[in-house]
Amino acid sequence: MAYQQPSHAARLCLAAALVSLLLLCWGNQALSEDKGATNHQTDTESGHQDPIAPALLALVLILGAGKLGGELFERISQPAVLGELVAGVVLGNIVLLNSSWTLFEPLRLENPEVPWAVMVDSLARIGVLLLLFEVGLESSVGEMKKVGWSSLVVALVGVVAPFALGYGVSALTIREVPAALSAMNPNFDVSNIHLFIGATLTATSVGITARVLKDLGKMQLRESKIILGAAVIDDVLGLLILSVVSGLVLAAETGSGGMDAGSFGLIVAKSVGFLVIAIGLGVVGAPWLMRLFATLHTHGVAIVASVLLCFGFAYLANLAGLAAIVGAFCAGLVLEEVHFKDFREKVPLHELLEPVTTLLVPVFFVVMGMRVRLETFADTSIIGIALALTAAAFVGKQLCGVAVPEKGLNRTAIGLGMVPRGEVGLIFASIGVGLKVVDDAIFSAIVIMVILTTFVTPPLLKRSLERHT
Repeated sequence: MAYQQPSHAARLCLAAALVSLLLLCWGNQALSEDKGATNHQTDTESGHQDPIAPALLALVLILGAGKLGGELFERISQPAVLGELVAGVVLGNIVLLNSSWTLFEPLRLENPEVPWAVMVDSLARIGVLLLLFEVGLESSVGEMKKVGWSSLVVALVGVVAPFALGYGVSALTIREVPAALSAMNPNFDVSNIHLFIGATLTATSVGITARVLKDLGKMQLRESKIILGAAVIDDVLGLLILSVVSGLVLAAETGSGGMDAGSFGLIVAKSVGFLVIAIGLGVVGAPWLMRLFATLHTHGVAIVASVLLCFGFAYLANLAGLAAIVGAFCAGLVLEEVHFKDFREKVPLHELLEPVTTLLVPVFFVVMGMRVRLETFADTSIIGIALALTAAAFVGKQLCGVAVPEKGLNRTAIGLGMVPRGEVGLIFASIGVGLKVVDDAIFSAIVIMVILTTFVTPPLLKRSLERHT
């Protein structure tokens, strides 16, 4: 068909780029003339300016640039998430080309105060909850029990080694508290940065690894099953470590217990307790709850029921003092397709969610890319930190392969399959910004590490699997 021809696709991409550029110039010009937008006073008195208009423009540019970036990266056999991230970096730093192009400046803050930016930021946060919900849906409690001893060993090494290496690299390269963090909290402890960077390096992107293995047609290999099983366990352990580290940081900075053994034990108990109770209640209660919703005949009740469970678990995690994404992940973990057999929609849950996640998840990645401040790399030490973290990220996960107890397996491929940090690493980094334990420079270094580990892994994993088979 004509629309499938490369020449036509190229024209569409060019047209999308031109339209996006024109909208960007127009939108920035309009907003720069409206100085009252930052103090909640817009031109609504004239009856021509809708308060939601800036958010609509921002979403047009974010979604357009994200999809265009994803398309370009998929054409070079790379994950679309990288394209969305790079698109965000471009949009967020376009102000460096022209100081009047300030449309996205409010979104580059972790907690924006401009109303339209708060709206877009909230959509990004909802998107990341749905993303972790989807990651949880890729497995189940039953499947986690079947992954075997090899996957458990790989996951444990894949958490402990990167955490230790990340902490060590951070301690060697970051000797004092950055000025931005010190200004917010004069009593800030630099060890909090080391803890959080170590926690960030424990992440593994299940989605990216699964996509690579599926595209290569290698899903049935023993190595692939070990990788995917370990990645799921890795996510659970990583989220647990994130919860513990976040709790320790908050306790130390509020003076409610600091880093003593009692506080540490309480935080660990609370984190483990929530996971155990949430999963236990979910396993028992999810089938009953879904059967109750299945008695309704309203259109779309299946997706509403699943999203309610996702948001409900996320809220309970927040009440427990944990990251909301932990609850969203648990909700996905306890839901299975069999729970939806009585609904009138005879469509798999992941297909029901796809339109929503396709719309909202890219918003999160583009916004994360916007928060990478390229000017921070004028300081060569930041580049050094980024490269050191990348090296630690690779070495830490390669130790997974060495630790595999089975013989005759492709240990290099197993280690490479655990390397991509992808969306999970970005989520960890964004939480660090929210906790004020990571400044702009360190965040940018972490994002570079995420990009490098995600970008180089697919071709390396492909080569390793092809050479071994």
